[in-house]
Amino acid sequence: MNSKNHHKGKLLSSRIEGLRDLAPQDRLNRVGAAAGLGAADIEALSGAGVLDPGTADAMIENVIGTFELPMGVATNFIVNGREVLVPMAVEEPSVVAAASHMAKIARSCGGFIVQSTAPIMRAQIQILELGDVAKARAQLLSQEAALVAQANACDPVLVELGGGCRGIEVHIFETSPIGPMAVLHLLVDVRDAMGANAVNSMAETLAPMVEEITGGKVRLRILSNLADKRLVNARVELPFAALDTKTLNGRDVAQGIVEACTLALIDPYRAATHNKGIMNGIDPVVLATGNDWRAIEAGAHAFAARSGQYRALTTWELADGDTLVGTLEMPMAVGIVGGATRTHPAAQAALRLMNISSAQELGEICAAVGLAQNMAALKALATEGIQKGHMALHARNIAITAGAKGPDVERVARMLVHNGEINVTAAKAILAAG
Repeated sequence: MNSKNHHKGKLLSSRIEGLRDLAPQDRLNRVGAAAGLGAADIEALSGAGVLDPGTADAMIENVIGTFELPMGVATNFIVNGREVLVPMAVEEPSVVAAASHMAKIARSCGGFIVQSTAPIMRAQIQILELGDVAKARAQLLSQEAALVAQANACDPVLVELGGGCRGIEVHIFETSPIGPMAVLHLLVDVRDAMGANAVNSMAETLAPMVEEITGGKVRLRILSNLADKRLVNARVELPFAALDTKTLNGRDVAQGIVEACTLALIDPYRAATHNKGIMNGIDPVVLATGNDWRAIEAGAHAFAARSGQYRALTTWELADGDTLVGTLEMPMAVGIVGGATRTHPAAQAALRLMNISSAQELGEICAAVGLAQNMAALKALATEGIQKGHMALHARNIAITAGAKGPDVERVARMLVHNGEINVTAAKAILAAG
């Protein structure tokens, strides 16, 4: 990792008491102090004038300004034994609160344990006009060493960093609407990058060589976002007692979570919503760090359907008589170098807030947050229902929509929740009554 990005401070605890009761600037100061951030990073995380027009104009085309989302911090996380404060850029109420609450439950049980594989990405080279696809496959495999060497020759810096093309696969399709075809996959270790540019460049460089070997015609030369060799696996184990509520026994809560998850394992209609809840946690971290959340979404949903049926990305099971075990496995193609991660000051500050030292570590934290978010959703569904907590946190948005400003926002929100009627009409009535 670039030393400019690396933050050497040590977070003593991600548990910050009373954070939600502070004003935004006071929260930022507390978080910054806990993580040992400098003034520049604290200012960057505030979002106030961070992305100047010149930098924004250089990032994408036809820039007319910038678009902001609220930046929150999920507290209480312990990932692989390390305390972590997690920046989350998201517009939906209850996401940050839910992740923080589940992390608080998990931290007393050791937090989240996450493992990840090497950062291997795939590039695909589509080969058409082949008389014999099986022969073409054999020809390509016989030239694997030469193909790998040629791929690595076009990115010596990546090779110097310990990455590079590791090998090839050849997938054949005997029939298709346009005839038989072969698809060469380059398997590339992209180190701390997301990797799209590296693998795309390799694929384009190898196209003439592939045509010469096979006698076919190359069409597509591009990465796959189904990064099924770049996986994270997150796990949490909770004794039933950790799930006790004022009105429910933890064993019953755990059983309810397992039953709720089971529907998502067998029914794609439920699985879509189940997995969306997981991404509620992951996407905000990906966005806050300047990564490509569309790539993560595409990979996640494709992976969820790899068996031929779209299924839940998590499993929840009862183990050892008194323990609830949750696991999440999915692709995680995130980077800490290149793209917006390198150019956006707030993305850089977000990485330093988490004290990230590798792309794999960032992916592991994303997975832990996704599992926490899933646990929160299933726990709510298995007990009081999803709307009670969500709508209570949504009350502030309702108050603003009704015209509340300043201190009135909190006052109206509190009354909406107290009255149990959370809608714009009720909020307007409260404002009119003064």
